[in-house]
Amino acid sequence: MATIPVTHTRLHLPGRAPTPERPVRMVARDLKASELLAAHSHEWGQVTYALDGVVRVTVGKSTWIVPPQRAIWIPPAALHEVATLEKARLRAIYVHADASPFAGRECEVLEVSALLRELVVALALADAGSARESMIARLLLDEVARSPAMPIRVALPDDKRLKSLCEMLIAEPASSLTLVEWAVRVGATARTLARLFESELGMSFGQWRQQVRLAHAAPLIARGMPLSHVAAELGYASQSAFSSMFKKTFGQSPSSFFARRVA
Repeated sequence: MATIPVTHTRLHLPGRAPTPERPVRMVARDLKASELLAAHSHEWGQVTYALDGVVRVTVGKSTWIVPPQRAIWIPPAALHEVATLEKARLRAIYVHADASPFAGRECEVLEVSALLRELVVALALADAGSARESMIARLLLDEVARSPAMPIRVALPDDKRLKSLCEMLIAEPASSLTLVEWAVRVGATARTLARLFESELGMSFGQWRQQVRLAHAAPLIARGMPLSHVAAELGYASQSAFSSMFKKTFGQSPSSFFARRVA
């Protein structure tokens, strides 16, 4: 994975940072697959959004798979890393701390409405410092604050052995390796790994793997891949097995869940 280096963990962007007078700024990056924006932080908040392509955003002990149907709000001062899972037109919308659309210190994963997407496009085209830019920025912040949150989040551990397992499974969610087989790969016993899953992540290996597969499923379904193909892509024995797991988590079938959001 190619890395776009950041010299310090605290990022400084002269001329790009939001100010009280211009509380919303945008940085556009068109990135290839498998590029990495190394972990960094800044004093302003950020909406990370890809017009197309899929990115993985990691903040602290959590990681999210973010397709074009979603964006993620990263609060000020949060150390974050962005990796492209495929070619992506990344748009980082910087928001001055005083204009943050959310009061808390947690990340928020948002559904991107048609209006929000067009506001992102329009902001990039607006003249810097113009009245139009200011109006678009205000409306964009209002739309971000109104966007419903999506609960799909994948927790990450501290233990190096467990973290190695988790990173490999995130990269290959269809893997059918058992915990015993993973234990051989990472140099620990299955009992130790099972204990670490419970103590560090608060769930079993099977529950955590299910979260990873759900996170990968959303972009595939949203881009129109048939559910049978999604199930096969993620290692499920059948479409019905995948749909059953999805309904258990979200209370409705995948087709109903995404049809409602398209509508």
